[in-house]
Amino acid sequence: MKHTTETAVDEPVAGAMPQTDRERWVILNPVSGTADHAERVRELAAERGYRVEETDREGHAAELARRAATGEVTLVAVAGGDGTLHEVVNGLDEEGALDGVTVVPLPVGTENIVASNLGIRSVEQGFDVVETGARRRIDLGVADDELFAMSCIAGLLADASIATSDELKERFGSMAFVVAGLQEMASFDGLHVDLTAVSQGEETRWSGEAVCVLVGNIRRFAKEGGQANVEDGHLEVVIIEQMPTTEMVAEALTQRVLGEETENVFHVRASQLEIDAADGETIDFSLDGEPHSDSELVLHTRPRSLRVCVGPDYDASPFYS
Repeated sequence: MKHTTETAVDEPVAGAMPQTDRERWVILNPVSGTADHAERVRELAAERGYRVEETDREGHAAELARRAATGEVTLVAVAGGDGTLHEVVNGLDEEGALDGVTVVPLPVGTENIVASNLGIRSVEQGFDVVETGARRRIDLGVADDELFAMSCIAGLLADASIATSDELKERFGSMAFVVAGLQEMASFDGLHVDLTAVSQGEETRWSGEAVCVLVGNIRRFAKEGGQANVEDGHLEVVIIEQMPTTEMVAEALTQRVLGEETENVFHVRASQLEIDAADGETIDFSLDGEPHSDSELVLHTRPRSLRVCVGPDYDASPFYS
């Protein structure tokens, strides 16, 4: 059955209008992914009249986004991974500029999940969709007042994400997360959480031992996988219950290879969510790949609060089984 919801209409394309380099910026993270993209990004930006601002430290992308927001910038291209995009979105929000600035991700990171789910597969295509592609307004998630575009995860996958160094990413690409995950699995003891999810006034609760708690805004972690409906005001919530390692491998094969549901996966959609650790213990979370720790986390959505450029393959209403 296809999940249907009212979706935002495409906004007019503004990229073809005369613009100065003060109005369109590229925020470039030169060490994202395999760190071999900076020269190509600069070439394309120069051809199209963008101003390039390069990051040189953690948190710098957010600083640059705040600076862009206080000027006359109307479009920010983000040449980095999902973590760089995370900083930019939060930087723009701190200046109250999300409503007036269009964002386009240029996929040069390790995974580029946001860009790929928006239908942008390359740096060249990213620049092209500014001129010819549609504009959409998509949801953002909020976790304790911090925005996230992609996901908020806790448990083994969060530990693996946090443990994945830049060196591993440059050496192994997207497989770096697998390498880090195998390393983290040996010392992972599981986590006990109490979860309360709210959707359209109805409350759903779950409590127990989990391997992972996965909250997706633009991505899904169960069912068919792929893109969530990022314009419906809901988060995709998946809990993978604790199980022996051998069973965990079988579960992964069933979910990812066979595409079937399994009894050890709990799934719910929610517009509001609360996750509490047992006995006040601290849980390590990853927001768009950025590490955080807390004993409780309150999440909700900000529907259609980010204007983005999308590629021709973007699907605002994916299928649900």
